[in-house]
This record gives sequence, structure tokens and C-alpha cells, in this order.
Amino acid sequence: MLSPHLFAVYVNDVAKCHAGSVNSFVVLYADDILLISSSVSVLQTMLVACEIELDWLNMGINHKKSTCIRIGPRCDMMPSPICTRSGQTLLWDTMIKYLGVVILRSRKFKCSFNESKKSFYRALNAILGRVGAIASEEVVIHLVSCKCLPILLYGTESCPLNKTQLASFDFVFTRFLMKLFRTIDKNVISDCINFFEISLPSALIAMRKAKFDRKFVAIPLLAMDRCVH
Repeated sequence: MLSPHLFAVYVNDVAKCHAGSVNSFVVLYADDILLISSSVSVLQTMLVACEIELDWLNMGINHKKSTCIRIGPRCDMMPSPICTRSGQTLLWDTMIKYLGVVILRSRKFKCSFNESKKSFYRALNAILGRVGAIASEEVVIHLVSCKCLPILLYGTESCPLNKTQLASFDFVFTRFLMKLFRTIDKNVISDCINFFEISLPSALIAMRKAKFDRKFVAIPLLAMDRCVH
């Protein structure tokens, strides 16, 4: 039971490999490491410092599972290669996946939720395939809300979303309701939403964001300082 806590203490010094720059950060979650920098040269320095610390801990970086991504006005420009101490080059990719969230190369910070939507449909079809023909609409909606919606909305509270993305989440859930109630009439679906007191994903995301913001503001400044430095 103590192993996760002991491991966190064991690798804690890796978080100090931010090259002394105010615009660089090291984010740790278990054995996943995210290096953030405002310049390619500082990122290279951070990688080397991280490798040195991991070597001292008798650990290492798997270059085959490590990629780089550029976000900002010059995202389309090919930057200099990032290399490990052993000479392995890390690829600059169009997207990365960190803790289940897909981050895209873009001029502004942007996330993709296509995988979440696919996983939502897989979970939904599994439920409909087992109980869709025998369970009532109330039961199916409850199961989907408990088992499928968390998959669809994973990470949305901490990611920036525009109106188009919010509408796409509502569209995915509305398509499920059309299949459940066997209709494509939007007025009928609207009545069903009101009758069953269903909250659309856009409304749920707004509530999740508000809750996330309250928790973030409540974090003591000392704890935040420990997380960053």
C-alpha cells in the first residue's frame, strides 16, 4: 500500500529538472513525465537534466514512447531535433497523449476528444447490446449516464473548449437519444430531455469546470509551490 507514496518520494527530485527557467515546468504523475518549456534549447537542457537524475535513480527514459509537440504561433515550423544523451532523436509529432488526454499541435492549446467519443460509443453499444431490448428507457439512460458519460467527459473540466466542441459533445449524446427513442425529430428529443430531466454534456461540462475551479482555488499556495518546484 505504501509503494505509490514511496515511489513518489523516490522520483521527486526529477521535478527539479526545470533548468532554472521561470518558463519551464516538470509535471510528474507516477512514471509519466511531461516537460514544458518556452524554447527548444531549454527543453533539450531539461531532457538532459532529467536523464541524469533518472540515471542516478537507476531508471531511464524510453525514447520509443517519448515524443515532442510544439504549441504556439510557430507550431508549423520544424524545430531543431531533441536528442537523448545516448544520441536517440525524439520525434516531433502532431499530437501527444498524456494521462488519457490528447493534446494537439496548434497555435493555441487545444485538445482532441475523438478517442473519447469512440470509447463512448463502444461502451454505449455494449450496454445496448445486453439490455437495450429488455430494459426501460429510464434504466438505459441511467446506465449510460453512470457508465458512458464519464468516458465521454473525461478531462473536459481542465481543457479549453469552444462552442463547436461543446456542440459536438451534445450531438454525440443526442444521437444516442435518437437511437433509444427511435426518432430523428428534434422536437421529440427535446421533449424527452425535459421529461426525463436529462442534462446534456455541455451543461455537465459547465458544472464540472465550476467544481474543478473551486477545488483549484482551494489548493494552498504552499502545496502549489511544492508541485511546481
